[in-house]
Amino acid sequence: MDRPASFLDEALSLDDGDSNNLQPWIGRVVLVEDCVETNGAFVLHHLIKRFLSPNLSSSDSIVIFVAFAQPFSHYDRILLPLGDRQGEGVPSKEAKRDIGDMDWRDLVTGLELAWVGGLGFAELGCNLVVQRENKRLIFFDMLMLECPDDGVEDGIIALYGNIQKAVEAVSSLNKNITIMIDDISLLEVAANGSTKDVLDFMHYCHTLTTQFACTIITVIHEDIYSSADHFTLPLQMEHLADIKIKAEPLVTGLAADVHGQLTILNKGSSDGLGRWKSKIRNFHYRVKENSVEYFYPGGRT
Repeated sequence: MDRPASFLDEALSLDDGDSNNLQPWIGRVVLVEDCVETNGAFVLHHLIKRFLSPNLSSSDSIVIFVAFAQPFSHYDRILLPLGDRQGEGVPSKEAKRDIGDMDWRDLVTGLELAWVGGLGFAELGCNLVVQRENKRLIFFDMLMLECPDDGVEDGIIALYGNIQKAVEAVSSLNKNITIMIDDISLLEVAANGSTKDVLDFMHYCHTLTTQFACTIITVIHEDIYSSADHFTLPLQMEHLADIKIKAEPLVTGLAADVHGQLTILNKGSSDGLGRWKSKIRNFHYRVKENSVEYFYPGGRT
């Protein structure tokens, strides 16, 4: 089932339904950076949906999600469109009869579908409950994680150990593995502000990108690190990241129909001489009830 590509998909090389689209992401670290005015959660939600969608390598990808920010029910609710949960978009009995035995909800893949009059089924959302039951989603609820003052390092190592075991358990299935961490700023809070231990954890996870070709996607809130003395973690995370997706306010200030701008820095690959071929994309966005609209600066009147 093809879908129109968004600017975000194109910038991240997720612009068609070919499973080979995962190739540019394998073994890479992706950092989503945001602030209070422009929350970047919608980027993470988009990536969850894309990595679990049948449009992108149907059963060949597994997501290991480490949640410090929200419970499982939150992500499931966000990724299931509101209209779908209320029963809207469900085809009539007559429409179902006209198209044969196809069900409006594909319970095998967890992809939410709705009948669009005369056009067939269109993708709406991603059912995380089904994805978890089908072993394509491994969810770690870490909301209550709190490392004791004298055991921060042990707590961080134990967390990494659980992630490593999950990766090892599915690595033999020959699937693309993506580790998503929402978010690294809250892990620092759980670690009693120990930036060193959080960076150690990220470096531990980074070894999985080479050992198992995992992709790592994490979120950090830049504006909570206001002083230079506390800016170590964002700087180190930017250094570690191969792709940085930054959501920030407009330079011109607030606008009613534009909620912010996305800047995507893709460091690309080395030319063998120690130089990196980087690509930068910048565009504006507007968050709607069940979707996000992307457009170039000045492209909205």
